[in-house]
Amino acid sequence: MKALIIGAGVGGIATSIRLAKKGYEVEVYEQNSYPGGKLSVFEQDGFRFDAGPSLFTIPELVDDLVALQAEGAQIEFPYKKLDESCRYFWEDGKRLTAFTTPEKFGAEVESVLGVSAEVVVNYIKNAEFKYEKSARIFLEKSLHKSSTFLSKDILPALLNIYKFGLFESMNQVNEAKLKHPKLVQLFNRFATYNGSDPYQAPGILTSIANLELNRGTFYPKSGMYQITDTLLKVADSLGVKFLFNAGVEKIIVEDKKAVGIQQNGETILADLVVSNMDIYPTYKKLLSEQKQPEAILNQERSSSALIFYWGIGKEFSEFGLHNIFFSDDYKKEFRHIFKSKTIASDPTIYVNITSKHTPSDAPEGMENWFVMVNVPSNSGQDWDKLIPEIKNSVLAKLSRMLNVDISEYIKTESILEPRTIESKTSSYQGALYGSSSNNRYSAFLRHPNFHQKIKGLYFSGGSVHPGGGIPLCLLSAKIIDDLSPEIK
Repeated sequence: MKALIIGAGVGGIATSIRLAKKGYEVEVYEQNSYPGGKLSVFEQDGFRFDAGPSLFTIPELVDDLVALQAEGAQIEFPYKKLDESCRYFWEDGKRLTAFTTPEKFGAEVESVLGVSAEVVVNYIKNAEFKYEKSARIFLEKSLHKSSTFLSKDILPALLNIYKFGLFESMNQVNEAKLKHPKLVQLFNRFATYNGSDPYQAPGILTSIANLELNRGTFYPKSGMYQITDTLLKVADSLGVKFLFNAGVEKIIVEDKKAVGIQQNGETILADLVVSNMDIYPTYKKLLSEQKQPEAILNQERSSSALIFYWGIGKEFSEFGLHNIFFSDDYKKEFRHIFKSKTIASDPTIYVNITSKHTPSDAPEGMENWFVMVNVPSNSGQDWDKLIPEIKNSVLAKLSRMLNVDISEYIKTESILEPRTIESKTSSYQGALYGSSSNNRYSAFLRHPNFHQKIKGLYFSGGSVHPGGGIPLCLLSAKIIDDLSPEIK
């Protein structure tokens, strides 16, 4: 049996591995000249930059795929667990390191903020409880199959559903449990991991903290692109065929069954078709003749990002791999992003520096900065005006908080913003995670991993169930593996 996959993002590559291992002949069609989608890489003036996702959690999801490599292949995926997840900076001079051991992080919080370590340890235990009781239902299985709700995992989830915080916002949960405004802000930040607003998103998303501060943060030996590169090698070992610069024009449907694709005017037949493309252009472009799920397609978009890739001619000892410079008014910042569809004058800034762990990513004595600000998805804003304004705000804030003029050290620059995110990755409006999770029912509102009316048509990646980010994209591939027909 033959399977065609549209898009070589990590979800598409992971799906190709699982289907090839199942016995399918697999071809992957990618519109760009490179694999990985958002998880790509580039070099500029002696600096190497991971272009997209920078946080690595749940490495076993990659390990599971590497284990599927063809017999005789010797593909390895080396990575290390980090002692700290992130360093946090506030305007009043407070600095706090989030360690990946709850007790150690609790001691740090008690030392810096005066909050009992027990508060933090108990919070993370609660986040672990929520994750372990809900993940197998909400993340690892299709929410659109009755069998999921007849499984042995559903009863513990239902018995504990009142503890999940479904009817409170993340911020309400965090204020009640943490109280200290800086600690609340720190844990509210986890809403940004799926492009949402902590003042609207349901409290169950507080479970995200479990991944980073309990199960741990990791770093691939050669940087984040190593994930894409390794999975590509595994797929290649299984005989998957990748075609680049090969945009698809149409998914061909006959008698309510996906029978192939149209690519460059040619019809290519198959037994199964998977779209790893954002669900919005999948329907509007590739399935334009089919009934459109307007309610899903018109959901609120997640946030996007404005990223400055800076080669910095100086080393900063106060920085780690992940660093956050918080705004003074977090609620105002999210109100701007999701209500006003613009950017506050004092945005929170994320700085990722892989040369801290891979020195060859920057010339000696220098650093490669990935500087990101959360911004709204593209709905017609004047980005040509906004981008220089935001850059000036970012430079002013970093220079003020580090007591050094950062602009003097910028040796090279590249920029990624909502319009180019959309053009490069087909993510509708440049939204990083498809739809937002600013709704207590958002887990059930994402498009399923299969088409409910068209047989043989499946969907993977960050815009469908279970959501955006590397782990969830990899889980979407696993769900398709569970749903797709066995080779007889």
